[in-house]
Amino acid sequence: MQNIAVSHKEKENLDIILVCDGAALVGQVGYKVAVKLTKQVKKERMCCLSAVTARSKQQVNIAERAKKRIINGYQNESASKILEQFNKKFTYEITIAKEDLKKIPTIDFYDANVERIERKIVSNVSKPSDRNE
Repeated sequence: MQNIAVSHKEKENLDIILVCDGAALVGQVGYKVAVKLTKQVKKERMCCLSAVTARSKQQVNIAERAKKRIINGYQNESASKILEQFNKKFTYEITIAKEDLKKIPTIDFYDANVERIERKIVSNVSKPSDRNE
């Protein structure tokens, strides 16, 4: 088991991944991509989107100070909209349902789709989001 724990102050200096991990295929793929990035890319860490939404002071502070990567599951882009409610800009945004995956009511997915989207994110993280810059 890989321990990824770091202090809240350290997280503020990392690239934080906020992901919609809904109960459909696109949310589950997004979640799996976020987990892989957290495990494999030293500067990437997931942040609890539910805690941000609930206005947990520590998580909101992290979301305020850190670079943010958004992984939306479906076209409604709920993860992005949560940050927009807090007037927080993000440095990268992707929507899984726009990557040749459909929102279907299953939590089963192919690892090949996870790997394809992970590669896309890794290759594009230096590009700013068109929506929030």
